[in-house]
Amino acid sequence: MNKENMKLNRRSMLRGAAVAAVASPALVGKAIAQGEVTWRVQAHWPKASSSFTDSLGVIAQLVEERTEGAFKLDLLGAGEFAKGPDIYNIVRKGVVPMGTISPSYINDQSQVATFVYGIPGTLRQAWEMEHAMKNLGVEALVNEDLNPDGVHLMCEKVLPTEMVVSKKIESAADFRGLKIRSSGSMLDYLAAAGAAPQFIPGSELYQALSSGVVDGAHWGAAIGAQSMSLWEVCKYHYKPVLAQTTDAFILNTDALEALPDDLRRVLVDTIEKRFFLRSAEYQHFEAIALSEGVTNDGVEVMQLPEDVLEMLATASATILETEGQKGERAAKAADVYRTLMKDMGYA
Repeated sequence: MNKENMKLNRRSMLRGAAVAAVASPALVGKAIAQGEVTWRVQAHWPKASSSFTDSLGVIAQLVEERTEGAFKLDLLGAGEFAKGPDIYNIVRKGVVPMGTISPSYINDQSQVATFVYGIPGTLRQAWEMEHAMKNLGVEALVNEDLNPDGVHLMCEKVLPTEMVVSKKIESAADFRGLKIRSSGSMLDYLAAAGAAPQFIPGSELYQALSSGVVDGAHWGAAIGAQSMSLWEVCKYHYKPVLAQTTDAFILNTDALEALPDDLRRVLVDTIEKRFFLRSAEYQHFEAIALSEGVTNDGVEVMQLPEDVLEMLATASATILETEGQKGERAAKAADVYRTLMKDMGYA
């Protein structure tokens, strides 16, 4: 796909999306006449994860409703075709036309991926991350890398990242060597404070925690810990938030372009609007989940010690600087972060 065709395809993907907020019979009539379309969607979430149902499941329901059944999504849990970082390649190759990922999985494909995932220790509120992705152009920058490769990314929601651990952390000495399941730039962030982070796919996480392969993890924050039963083996839930991060949909651009115009508009518009709704909903559900964890599961909400926070702050500045040096688009994304942090009084 050459650059000019990529630009044309991107315009055609997104044109007219606003009119598809609620699909009418007239809007989808052409697609219905052409017959039902079904897309397989490979999630990075296990089916036990709340996001499999409340994020991906809701998108599937809305798309089917808004197209009067003309467009259906067949949802696959983590590992059914691929898991974790492998999902990008099966979408790129068209094995499945759509998937969900953590942007931390595509650091090799985009110099901006870490900025879409979220730089630890920078943005503090969900709305700041939403603003950076959609209004200040970070999502568009990552697609300048991915579109020529045949993939288009759309942020799914903003969510907090917080650790759950099986041991109390009362000092930097306690944190040193702690085995934490992590991913992306968070690996470097935690390692800089002395932990021993490692990547483990979501489908293997509970077993790794219960068997002592790792001492703790971050899988989102309270909702992730609750839905994945992590609190059964990790009773200490640590704040403050390590980062505001995103999950994302990735779509094969050829498959997206091949859709009838009306179905494409419904899919793109549903994902775009659901991003803001789901992000707000998620913050509400986070508070509920954490309260339930304390009441029902004996979870203790803890604060990371000051000496650990000081090391993490140093690591954050280093990661932002290092990531911003990866290329022209990465430098632009780093400037978005720095400007927003300055405007918010964080730097």
